Amino acid sequence: MRTLNDIRSTFLSYFEKQGHQVVPSSPLVPRNDPTLMFANSGMVQFKNLFTGVEHRDYKRATTAQKCVRAGGKHNDLDNVGYTARHHTFFEMLGNFSFGDYFKTDAIPFAWELVTRELGIDKSKLYVTVYHTDDEAAEIWKKTGVPEDRIIRIATNDNFWMMGPTGPCGPCTEIFYDHGDKYWGGPPGSPEEDGDRFVEIWNLVFMQYEQFEDGTRRELAAQSIDTGMGIERVAALLQGTNDNYSTDLIRSLIEASANATSTDPDGPGKTHHRVIADHLRSTSFLIADGVMPSNDGRGYVLRRIMRRAMRHAHLLGAKDPLMHRLVPALVRQMGAAYPELGRAQALIEETLKLEETRFKQTLDRGLKLLDDELAGLPGDAALPGEAAFKLYDTYGFPLDLTQDALREKGRTVDTGGFDAAMAEQKAKARAAWSGSGEATDLAIWFDIAETHGATDFLGYDTEIAEGQILALVCDGVQVEALDEGAEGWIVLNQTPFYGESGGQVGDTGLLRRLEDEDDVAAVTDTQKMAGGKLTAHRVRVDRGRFARGEAVQLEVDHARRSAIRANHSATHLLHEALRRALGDHVAQRGSLNAPDRLRFDFSHTKALTAEEIAQVEAEVNAFIRQNSPVQTRIMTPDDARGLGAQALFGEKYGDEVRVVSMGTLSGSGKGADGETYSLELCGGTHVRQTGDIGTFALTSESASAAGVRRIEALTGQAALAELRGRDKVLSRIEETLKVSGAEVLTRLQAIMDERRALSNEVQQLRREIAMGGGGTGGAEAKTVNGVQFLAQVLTGVSGKDLPPLIDEHKARLGSGAVLLIADTGGKAAVAAGVTADLTGSVSAVDLVKAAVAELGGKGGGGRPDMAQGGGQDVANSDAAIAAAEQVLGG
Repeated sequence: MRTLNDIRSTFLSYFEKQGHQVVPSSPLVPRNDPTLMFANSGMVQFKNLFTGVEHRDYKRATTAQKCVRAGGKHNDLDNVGYTARHHTFFEMLGNFSFGDYFKTDAIPFAWELVTRELGIDKSKLYVTVYHTDDEAAEIWKKTGVPEDRIIRIATNDNFWMMGPTGPCGPCTEIFYDHGDKYWGGPPGSPEEDGDRFVEIWNLVFMQYEQFEDGTRRELAAQSIDTGMGIERVAALLQGTNDNYSTDLIRSLIEASANATSTDPDGPGKTHHRVIADHLRSTSFLIADGVMPSNDGRGYVLRRIMRRAMRHAHLLGAKDPLMHRLVPALVRQMGAAYPELGRAQALIEETLKLEETRFKQTLDRGLKLLDDELAGLPGDAALPGEAAFKLYDTYGFPLDLTQDALREKGRTVDTGGFDAAMAEQKAKARAAWSGSGEATDLAIWFDIAETHGATDFLGYDTEIAEGQILALVCDGVQVEALDEGAEGWIVLNQTPFYGESGGQVGDTGLLRRLEDEDDVAAVTDTQKMAGGKLTAHRVRVDRGRFARGEAVQLEVDHARRSAIRANHSATHLLHEALRRALGDHVAQRGSLNAPDRLRFDFSHTKALTAEEIAQVEAEVNAFIRQNSPVQTRIMTPDDARGLGAQALFGEKYGDEVRVVSMGTLSGSGKGADGETYSLELCGGTHVRQTGDIGTFALTSESASAAGVRRIEALTGQAALAELRGRDKVLSRIEETLKVSGAEVLTRLQAIMDERRALSNEVQQLRREIAMGGGGTGGAEAKTVNGVQFLAQVLTGVSGKDLPPLIDEHKARLGSGAVLLIADTGGKAAVAAGVTADLTGSVSAVDLVKAAVAELGGKGGGGRPDMAQGGGQDVANSDAAIAAAEQVLGG
């Protein structure tokens, strides 16, 4: 028997012998076609080669491409399990020519492979050609196909177009006749939709270029694009016309049957088919970086997972099932697709987590469905409001409800469902608008509602393609940004990381695919609309960028690499501090920039020189260990149960990325028994700890009451810092002619004395400030029933303001404080509100009002503490008055 794995290797080997480059399958998330949700054919990864935008060092290629059709216009989800050939996941075998050979070679290649290499009976084969393609028909005749088996098709079924304009051309297809035991007629006949004649291979001849006026002209470089469905070929070679009876899929069906102690061909046959198909699509999607979520690709994945899980439930599975079937899939397909094996643990963990969570609501949701149906006439559709309640309360996608009703011969009022969904969106938007967000941010909510979330590709790549969905300039949406303009661009997908979790936003370039001379510099990247959107701040250097256009995105690699190193070093630093100082150490803020890192943590006193040396040495030890940095997906509760550290003040969704790095020796004990650092984090990181290079701690100071701050360097900057220290020590040793240990003792004494003097000066400044050493008044007054203390200070810095705010708040007991520091003509601003008032008064609002009068923009923080800055401290009186006005309502 020719197995599916054998067919794949035979196909690739044959074309390799014909001078084709064997190219690995591209990921399921397209990197070069922003119009597609998932790769759905072999030609997707070669699209730019066909259009001439890209060139490679080969002109012939062959692939086994993994494909998913479960979203958008290519959606086979509803039919999976109920037909013989519908799948959400399938493999497409193909051979491609980029301006090299054409019909005279492509047709004989196909015939030789099918009849000689695969041994398919010639008498069972038919071919179709486009009705005007006499050339292809003649080549088939010369190849040995009888004329009565060459069928001319006059419809677009045999004419392929990439789009309304661009490359296009006729097709020729090969059909297999499964015999008269199946109903159906040959292609082109009224019975062509039957199961007897099955298309197994389609050859596309990219012969013309289509223009907007409807005219065509022959391409200078004519190309070949073919697609053979491996499951269909395996079926005919194994004596069946049912893809689910082939060896590979059958093995997954039997694994499902064994795990549920049920008959694979019994009453639960459809359930096993759904599980086998969905196991492939979900596992490959997770392996390619897609994670279950409530929008975009992640939502499609979740729909597939939950559909499979409901069918497992109908088989009587009491415990999560899907994750137990992953080893069977890896055994079957892991050799051809090694990414499955690499991601096996992540796939199993994600499936188990999702099924565990879904099982908790599945019974209640199905009971609600039965209760709703019980009150309806036998043929009535389920009301849309009930279907929406299942979606909103129990996480049932609409198609899952439709699938459950199909077995009962019932339908859903989809119009009512859509109306209920629209009403919920309207309520959510109204609630969001009244949540205190700045009104100029409403535009981002509009964009998110219209286009959905931005897909982040940056964990796996720094170069990708995307489609421009929206452009914003001066707070309004525009159709385009012209040369010299600055604004924001939102795309459907991006490798650029938006600033969050302490990691700064990426920078880089955008290039228009139609004209790569059109370039925009990305100067910043931010997350908008509650993190749903990634917005790119751009400056158009050349050309014009318009909505709907496709662009290439290129992250500044050197800058991203430096940021990754600093971010990963921050994780190691956090754990080193906990081990040196105690478990009370918790993150209170961070900055991961390309040139440095900053880490704020809870601790009440300055670190000693010994503690600093211990922390620095421990971080460097784990850098030298060069262990892999790994990520896992789990619920926040499960992650914390493992001991994972969470970011201070961060909001987490249903799933989180858990980043682990460093391996402990047998004597150590980590959060999960063996891992050194384990943290919840959505940022980007190095692949191995050794990629950080070197770590050098440059300063340790107070940040706020009970909070210390460490600043540090990594990589070459850290190496330069450490070498500088060595040079200083060498000079001191040479000058004093004393031992290294004595030098360190002397240096430590000097450092301790300097630190003590610095602390004393800082304390004196605070005492002066608290005693009214500035101008503007230090006495609190009552504004709208709230004690309000405002003060303009000199001789203090912006970082001195938060602890002063805390002391003023403690003295007031209840009230609000606004402090403005004169920093050489400019102003640093901080505001604080006692805990009992944060429900009605926000420090953020006070700071924003004051900063606006001082010539600054923005400002931010928490309701109890916020900071900002301005250009002109001379307007301090107006700033204080503006803050009073906020309090006055």
